[in-house]
Amino acid sequence: MSTPSPAPEPATLRPARLRAPSTIMVTVASTVAAVTLALVLAGILLAVTGKNPIDAYAKMLDAGLEKNKLLEMVQRATPLMIAAVAVAIGFKMNLFNIGVEGQFLMGMFCAAVAGTYVRMPPVLHVTFCLVVAMTAGAAWAGIAAVLKVKKGVNEVIATIMLNAIALSVIDWLFQERFRYETPGNLDVKTKPLPTSAWMPDLVENRLNSFVFVALAVVALFWLVVYKSRFGFRLRASGANAVAARTAGISSNRMIITAMLMSGAVAGLAGMPSLLGNTHAYGPTRPDGYGFNGIAVALLGRNHPFGIIVSALLFGFLDSVAGPLQIAKIPQSIVLVIKAIILITVVVVNEVVARRVAKRTADRTAAQLAMPMAVAA
Repeated sequence: MSTPSPAPEPATLRPARLRAPSTIMVTVASTVAAVTLALVLAGILLAVTGKNPIDAYAKMLDAGLEKNKLLEMVQRATPLMIAAVAVAIGFKMNLFNIGVEGQFLMGMFCAAVAGTYVRMPPVLHVTFCLVVAMTAGAAWAGIAAVLKVKKGVNEVIATIMLNAIALSVIDWLFQERFRYETPGNLDVKTKPLPTSAWMPDLVENRLNSFVFVALAVVALFWLVVYKSRFGFRLRASGANAVAARTAGISSNRMIITAMLMSGAVAGLAGMPSLLGNTHAYGPTRPDGYGFNGIAVALLGRNHPFGIIVSALLFGFLDSVAGPLQIAKIPQSIVLVIKAIILITVVVVNEVVARRVAKRTADRTAAQLAMPMAVAA
């Protein structure tokens, strides 16, 4: 005799099958929306000033897709990847390391000076300079970490002040101790690094091999933060320090470790210029990497892949600034687009985060309501 099939379950007793959207899809969609909104707002500003936004964007695209400009895009994106990773490490620990600017300049200066006092084979000499830069950056970031752990000083305030102090200290050391002048040469700088400390170009004067170091830094960031036990403890402590302490994770130790790691990576941001281009530290030092790194990290949602794509976008915008000026389009529109991207990505990310949190809360409430409905 056949067994009768069970009666259909009442709709009110069925578990709610509400599926949350993919985190990756939400991240990509919110980032694309932020960039699109930034381009629209920048286009409106161009139209207000009497420029055709369609023509402006077409000229940007035409110039940016040339081979030389694509190489320049990657070259400009290289230090931004490194700076963004430094910022992202802090964000993962719920720390806002706004001192990447001072940390990379300190690392660049120390490497430029120390690299002239040693004689090594090429690979070892480059490695020595990288280690010196990382050590100097970590030491400078460590000051903010100690102030936060020992005295409760907010890392934003501490790192902002350390940026100013770093610039003053470096300028004093440069002028009083390490200024190197060649007779008949007005280019004042530190003593040039020997050729054994130079990084070779992949394409002469267009793209330096340091791009591989930057990609390695991004890959290590992914492995350490997303695939290791330490990375899990770091993210757990950043997400909820109280819960992490309950699980035996020392938040103070993680703060110091995260800031040291962030500073060490930040120290490398100036090395593409030092080892691949200038080979010395001088008044023409690069700047803005630290602050642009914050924008790149935010736009990339602190994810390795997102950081690479965002850095390339900023590199593209920087590479087309010159052709825009030739086409009589204000070069400052690039800065406007980057600034609007930073604002819109923060706003869009906050809106998306709140909607996702509300949807998650609704799903949780629906699931919790099921046992009570069954019991009734």
